[in-house]
Amino acid sequence: MQYDLYKNLEISAKSPFFSGPLPRREQYRVHLLALGDVGSTLATGLRLLGGDTISTLGICDVREGVPQRWAFELNQISACGGDRFPPVEIVDIDHILECDVFLFCASRFVPDTAVKSGDVRMAQYELNRPLVAGYARMAREKHFRGMFCVVSDPVDQLCRAALLESNRNEAGELDYKGLSAVQVRGFGLGVMNARALYYARRDPRFASYLTEGRAFGPHGEGLIIANSICNYDDKLSRELTELTKKANLEMRGLGYKPYVAPALSSGALSLLACLRGEWQYSSVFLDGVFFGIKNRLAAGGCEVEKMDLPEELAERIQETIEMLKGIE
Repeated sequence: MQYDLYKNLEISAKSPFFSGPLPRREQYRVHLLALGDVGSTLATGLRLLGGDTISTLGICDVREGVPQRWAFELNQISACGGDRFPPVEIVDIDHILECDVFLFCASRFVPDTAVKSGDVRMAQYELNRPLVAGYARMAREKHFRGMFCVVSDPVDQLCRAALLESNRNEAGELDYKGLSAVQVRGFGLGVMNARALYYARRDPRFASYLTEGRAFGPHGEGLIIANSICNYDDKLSRELTELTKKANLEMRGLGYKPYVAPALSSGALSLLACLRGEWQYSSVFLDGVFFGIKNRLAAGGCEVEKMDLPEELAERIQETIEMLKGIE
């Protein structure tokens, strides 16, 4: 079956939410909101790895002393023989969108280590949706033209909320004068690919994922891990999907919050690859929703892989898209 998502991308590009490709830059001014576990780890990764891509890393947190602490710490990361790391600056809320890339890492609810079962991401959605909506409306008011990147859970649903809310007027009607769909991007699927790789390296039954596998969909319920594009095995793929989806619960079972791998695999590494025009996993606007997929930023816009998909896999993907459409 021809890769339907590529066709969906072409259709989506004709949506009133689109306004043309983002301008490419050699270096980007990045602003990061909220320095909790994920945000502070992400900021550390960007400081260490982003010297060739980030001109300045701005950090913001509403808690007193927190941005000062991290500016102090991060600016003391250096190597003998020269400073090749982007400088870290404190920015306030009023200037948080004066940048090329805005990273939304804020959350009103982060489950603690006592949570050891179930997918809590939709509970997070009810609390985090108004939060992201507020910054989306700010982006509209300030005519923000950079990238609006969501890292907080649930990534894909919050991306859609940000796009819709930024395009509503005071009467609540869509007028398409806010963020363009190409500006909004979610970073959550990178760690799901990394977790699938982790299990594939430890069980020879899943070894095909290391060279032929793909990850699709949201960071959570609806995730699809395909053991192989060339030799798809639906039973194996579903088993690997469940392992990947519940990896965070395995970490919670050890008594720790699972945030390091997401902050680096989904966050720092995927964002930098995206800004460099390299292939990476992130959520882009497809068929009316934000859907995680391997993609890259090209001169003409977002590019996804063209490939033939097994019918069973294509059906799973369509089911996830329909599921995401049903979440308001």
